[in-house]
Amino acid sequence: MIAEADRTPKDESNYWEGVGVTAGTAGTDNLWRAHSDSVNRALLEAWLPRKPVDCLLKTDAYDEAVSAGLFATLAGRACSVFGIDLASATLRAARKRTGWNELLCADVRCLPFPDGRFDVVVSLSTLDHFHDLPEVMAGLSELHRVMRPDGELLLTMDNLTNPAVALRNALPFGLLYRLGLVPYFTGATCGVRGLRRLLSEAGFEVQEARHVMHCPRVLAVAATRLVQEYGGPSAARRCMRVLSCFEWLSVGPLRYVTGYFVAIKAIRK
Repeated sequence: MIAEADRTPKDESNYWEGVGVTAGTAGTDNLWRAHSDSVNRALLEAWLPRKPVDCLLKTDAYDEAVSAGLFATLAGRACSVFGIDLASATLRAARKRTGWNELLCADVRCLPFPDGRFDVVVSLSTLDHFHDLPEVMAGLSELHRVMRPDGELLLTMDNLTNPAVALRNALPFGLLYRLGLVPYFTGATCGVRGLRRLLSEAGFEVQEARHVMHCPRVLAVAATRLVQEYGGPSAARRCMRVLSCFEWLSVGPLRYVTGYFVAIKAIRK
């Protein structure tokens, strides 16, 4: 069932509720979302424990609200999979698409779970929607609290070392939104060194770091929209293959600047 935990500022909660309503009806970026799911799924399959754990938390349900998402992958690696999101509309859309029942309307900075509840936490581009790094730190501290000792955190955030991300964060959000370059608020973030430091301060030990999503995002989103509107299934398959080829850059010397996201696997100390 979808429960309520009203612990967020009203205006912020209302904003994401509006995004959630839009997410439940949007269909213009299905091909791009399929590529995003594919990249994230590959990361999770590489990093999630091979033996199913008892309890796993995903810190948003947006992927499942707008696409096939990652719930099936997570459900194959955990006996119980919980999901949270600020927007009840996002949760309803995610439940309708996937049948995911363990969903809770909650804020990652103030989680309604007891200490040491989860074996694994998956947080994919959740913490990079806050206004400043202290709020990011608040979210990391809460994740640390609800994880058991030696539990695993799989985290991605926008990569500030990527020039496109740095430029986006330097420009006014309102302007970018009106131009259609961002679909919703994007907040404070950092590069891999800064994220390692924040995780260490929050009580985590970083085991591995990667950079993912290496295709030029703005151009790729525009291209997938064109293919989706004017191309057929074969064109869509070719487009997906081309986009996936960019992930080879993850092992190249420029991965720190081509990767749109920093991905971290860390252990709760």
